[in-house]
Amino acid sequence: MRGAARGGGGHGARADRAPRRAARRGLRGGRPGGAHNGAMYDERLSAPRSWWLLPVAAGLSLALILLRFGPVPGVIGLVAGVVLGAAALSGYGAARIRVVQGSLVAGDARIPVDALGEARPLDRAEALAWRTAKADPRAFMLLRSYVPTALRVEVSDPEDPTPYVYLSTRSPERLAAALEAARAELPRG
Repeated sequence: MRGAARGGGGHGARADRAPRRAARRGLRGGRPGGAHNGAMYDERLSAPRSWWLLPVAAGLSLALILLRFGPVPGVIGLVAGVVLGAAALSGYGAARIRVVQGSLVAGDARIPVDALGEARPLDRAEALAWRTAKADPRAFMLLRSYVPTALRVEVSDPEDPTPYVYLSTRSPERLAAALEAARAELPRG
């Protein structure tokens, strides 16, 4: 009876929803569930799970420092150290890369895709080279040391002194495909 009330019976109702779920996924970013809010690509550069031991270590360190003043300041130091460390790590891992509405949004930067040129996925070795020896100080770089791969995108705007955009990403091929798809959707003129 419940299936009929929702506009279909049993298995038919689930089958009707399956194409909508697949269509919502689009080009998926770094997280399960894929892009959302109209984004063609969405990835959050969150810190690895093992890094979450750092706030615990910060809390223990602060607790040991404050323990000489008594047990209550030690407990306060433990709690404050864990909370402040977790807030700092969460903020560092909150950087996002999105392709939405004809723009590449990387951290706080918003770059129209028509100002971008060729996108080149970089493997671990190439990404390391472009982060260090080959790096140009004029380049825009959104990098996270715990993400080994990256995407290097040329900036084609002649008025912009930035030669390229370097983005740490866990799925550089998907990001390059999303940029190409966004570029293809631009009106020709």
